[in-house]
Amino acid sequence: MGHLETDQVRARYERRNSAVEPDRYSPLNPEVWQSIHERQRVMLHFFARRGVTNFLDLKLVEVGCGAGGNLLEFLRLGFQPENLTGIELLEDRVAQANKVLPTGVVHVGDANSVEILPASQEIVFQSVVFSSLLDDDFQAKLAIRMWEWVKPGGGVLWYDFVYNNPCNTDVRGVPVKRIRELFPYGELIVRRVTLAPPIARRVCRLHPPLYTAFNLFPFLRTHVLCWIQKKV
Repeated sequence: MGHLETDQVRARYERRNSAVEPDRYSPLNPEVWQSIHERQRVMLHFFARRGVTNFLDLKLVEVGCGAGGNLLEFLRLGFQPENLTGIELLEDRVAQANKVLPTGVVHVGDANSVEILPASQEIVFQSVVFSSLLDDDFQAKLAIRMWEWVKPGGGVLWYDFVYNNPCNTDVRGVPVKRIRELFPYGELIVRRVTLAPPIARRVCRLHPPLYTAFNLFPFLRTHVLCWIQKKV
């Protein structure tokens, strides 16, 4: 089942790459950089609430690190390269990530093939990975693996969308109820973020500051950012 699902994930990303214009997610687009900044603000608020004053000694692993953009953000925040690990299934994305990240940060393969010591990470991060996993058992298996890596007192940092996309059957939303099922022993802090991308693209073509105005309405936000705390 695991190998079948990873093969399906590869196929889904190939279809997505061929269907989406290359600059859709470029940070030069106003809707993209505004959503990135919003996510960063909420994430930093999560850390500040936990009493984090710097990131020098924190270990973080990202599941599905793509071309390395999120890991670059963590480096800018002060995480040390030797404390970062990226896991990526798609070889072409690993090649892109290796061009911009320090040597040894990114590992190719799925989460079950990379050696991460149990209870060794303060943060295990995933960004829009689970919405591309359509097999419930595979989702559950990956969540268990991620939870094993988290130190007591650490947590899973989760960013994903909660609604199904009627235009894309290769993804499905992961509602908060499902997140709680995947991490039944975690204490969740949940924030709704990210103006629905179709709306964001349209309003930003008219006037970029409209992103902020429309994003005032929580029901127009399609994603959640969660901190899933493991008890000490």
